[in-house]
Formats: sequence, C-alpha cells, structure tokens
Amino acid sequence: MIFISAIIRTVFFYFFVTICFRVMGKREIGKLGVIDLIVSILIAELCAISIENINDSIFLAVLPILVLVGIEVLFAKISLKSRKFRTIVSGRTSLIINQGKINYKEMIKQRYTLDDLLLSLRQEQIKNIEDVEYAFLENNGRLSIFKYNMFKIKGNYPLPIIIDGIIQKDTLKDIKKSSLWLKMYLKKQQLLLEDVFYAFYKGSKIYIIKKSDLIV
Repeated sequence: MIFISAIIRTVFFYFFVTICFRVMGKREIGKLGVIDLIVSILIAELCAISIENINDSIFLAVLPILVLVGIEVLFAKISLKSRKFRTIVSGRTSLIINQGKINYKEMIKQRYTLDDLLLSLRQEQIKNIEDVEYAFLENNGRLSIFKYNMFKIKGNYPLPIIIDGIIQKDTLKDIKKSSLWLKMYLKKQQLLLEDVFYAFYKGSKIYIIKKSDLIV
C-alpha cells in the first residue's frame, strides 16, 4: 500500500509540476536565471518531501508550490513593465571582453574569475583571448562569445544603447559617446527618450525601435 501511494504521488506531482512550469512560461525550459533556479529547486524539494512523507497531506506541498508559481508569474509581469526591477531581480548583461581586451574591472564586479573565462573559451574551442572581439556574461551565467573574422576586421555587432527608454551608459562609454550626444540625436529624429523601446549602435549608425512600432 505504501508503494502504491508513493507511485500515485509521483505521477500526480509529475503532471502538476509540468502544468506549473507551463504556467510560468516557456523561458523556464531553457537556461534558468537566479530566481527561476531558486523556484525550481524549491519546487523539487517540496515534491520530494511530499512523496517521501506519504502520511502527510499532498495539499501541504501543493499550496507552497502554487505560492511559488504565483510569485514567479507576478515577478515576470513586473519585470516586463519595469527595467529597474528586472535588473535588480535578474541582474544585467556584462561586457567581459571588449575588442580582444579583458574588462577585468567588470570581472571583479561580477565575481567572474579568469579560470571561469578560460573554461568558457575552451568550451568554444577558442585558444587565444585576442581572437574574441566581444564576450558578454549573460544573466544566466552563460558567456556569449563573438569572435573576430579571419582578418580581424572590426565587426558590426549591435550594441544596445537604449533599452525600454533607459540609456545604457556602459555601452556609450565603450563606444566613446555621451548621453548628451545620444539625446541630441533623438532630438534630431523628433523623438523623446521615453518613446524608444530599443536602440542599438551598429557600424557607426543608430537603429531605433519605437514603442509605437510594437504590436500590443
């Protein structure tokens, strides 16, 4: 009877957790961010405890899991509306290698060691750091690497300068531009900063996606 109860609980939580992850969104299936990872670990622990303690009510595990799912969905909705909240909860992308040079200051800030960097490069079969034009440490801890071309000609990787109406000062610093320069450009285009959903700098040109262009 104990084995049958354990099997029933296992099957129940399999389908229940599957539904929960579908509610939280498809992004949960890929690389997990910090909050996503915490929620996933807690859900797994609650399920394991409930399956082991067959004398306890399943509701004791279901209720906390529903609370966690509710928090995750709520945070996701707030993150869509607030860039600042999204940065606090999920962090931000960091430029680790800029045109073949290590941004050591950013590595210290992110507590990202040289061993971590070399490991990521080896996994991409890159022997020399100088072969990398840009490398970004993503929110989920993965390193996105963009290599130089054969002749080491400077590429045209799009660098975000405005995200959801907020100027990305670190990017402007990397391309040796100022906030005033960007605001003057927007003024010439008869645009306000809050009108811009996304703007990126590529090959000495600025490309803009306005909020009015979005499908809502």
